[in-house]
Amino acid sequence: MAERRDDESPAASSLLLSALVSRARSGEAEAFEEIIVRFERQVLGTAHRMLGNTDDARDAAQEVFLRLHKYLHRFDEARELAPWLYRVTVNVCRDLGRNRRAGTTVSFEQQQAQGALDHLASHHDIESEIRAAQERQIVAAALATLPEKERAAIVLRDIEGLETSEVARILESSESTVRSQISMARVKIKKYRDRVLRGKV
Repeated sequence: MAERRDDESPAASSLLLSALVSRARSGEAEAFEEIIVRFERQVLGTAHRMLGNTDDARDAAQEVFLRLHKYLHRFDEARELAPWLYRVTVNVCRDLGRNRRAGTTVSFEQQQAQGALDHLASHHDIESEIRAAQERQIVAAALATLPEKERAAIVLRDIEGLETSEVARILESSESTVRSQISMARVKIKKYRDRVLRGKV
């Protein structure tokens, strides 16, 4: 989950992160800020996929890092920080989702206006990229229709790329339950996509 500098190996990145956690636990503000820099994009991305709303995702990310700051002194340094942050992100999004059911997903046009799709113009096959962006929008809308447990499972497994066993640990569930949730979510997303393409949504 944590971003790695281009010149860092995975092992070096892990060692550096452990050192940052240790320094942040002792009250060093710069170390805590570096942890935020390393995880901000991933936390925001996960929150956006869970909530489907940019403003809510920012609120969620802020709450995640507030909780990290509040509870870091209790964090077991022998554990990895990334799975803990995933779990906190999912829990915060669940709380926000319950409180903000009226929130809407960000439209394709809104994403374009916010510059989220600026990279499209740099590609040779613009039509292909537009289709891909529309496909992502369909998936985002489909995710918003899923029960929160299924949404969390498929976001962590299929979008964030975590192993099923890791997703189960993060969601404090069994692997069989997570596999079932992912399977059901995939079917529902496919059905939603098919309905959109047939003009039924």
